[in-house]
Amino acid sequence: MVAIDRKFGPRASLRQPLMTLEIDQPDTIATPDGATIAYRHLPAPGPKGGPGLLFCCGFHSDMGGNKATRLHDFAVRTGRQYTRFDYQGHGASSGAFRDGTIGTWFSDALAVLDRVTAGPQVVIGSSMGGWMAMLLARARPEKVAGLLLIAPAPDFPEKLMLPSMPDEVRAALYRDGVWDRPSEYADEDYPITLKLIEESRAHHLLDGDLLAFHGPVRIIHGDADEVVPLRHVLSIPAAIRSADVVTEIVKGGDHRLSTEADLLRMEARVEDLIAATA
Repeated sequence: MVAIDRKFGPRASLRQPLMTLEIDQPDTIATPDGATIAYRHLPAPGPKGGPGLLFCCGFHSDMGGNKATRLHDFAVRTGRQYTRFDYQGHGASSGAFRDGTIGTWFSDALAVLDRVTAGPQVVIGSSMGGWMAMLLARARPEKVAGLLLIAPAPDFPEKLMLPSMPDEVRAALYRDGVWDRPSEYADEDYPITLKLIEESRAHHLLDGDLLAFHGPVRIIHGDADEVVPLRHVLSIPAAIRSADVVTEIVKGGDHRLSTEADLLRMEARVEDLIAATA
């Protein structure tokens, strides 16, 4: 199989379009610096065994997206605990997107894992959320039962976004500290800051020590992903200590992986991970 390296062009996006409008207000937790993280938590209806499910959204996306809501329906149908949340500057959480960093958003994810979920979790991460899921597995291996990484984008600001910027955009970013990036899914641009890129280096996972996680890992990626190159994703298994890592390549699959077949595949892999942790 030949991987096609699709670059981050000026309009390429890790953001998922919003699919669901939910009327009821989410719950929130406060961070030590006074920010609020919005979340939705579905307790397990009874003492059913096995792990809960935690979903980590992608970059500039939120918990109203189609994967997040589809997993809610799956959890209701199968009687599973399920938690989803918004990072600061995303969705219903406080803060401005332009102030966010990978470290901030990881702290949000860790707070939800520690303070909202109960017991071990299968962590499902989409795009940037796959990076967050891997960081959670490193920080709390005892709480992460398994990982499902969908079109995962670890290390993306430094390794994917920055190199693909046109020279004039990169020069403006270093000069001004921010680039207002066109969005594929909204009329307004959104800011990419130099701080985001520089701070992200502290959280790289594809360099240096292996991720000391030994649970099952499932990776799903499309060979037509226009945002995260296949070659980038194929480097992930070698960065994880686990002996149970399976990578599934979806022929013709794009970065969103949001067709009905994609969503059914996601559910099937969640079921596989639950069974693998039994």
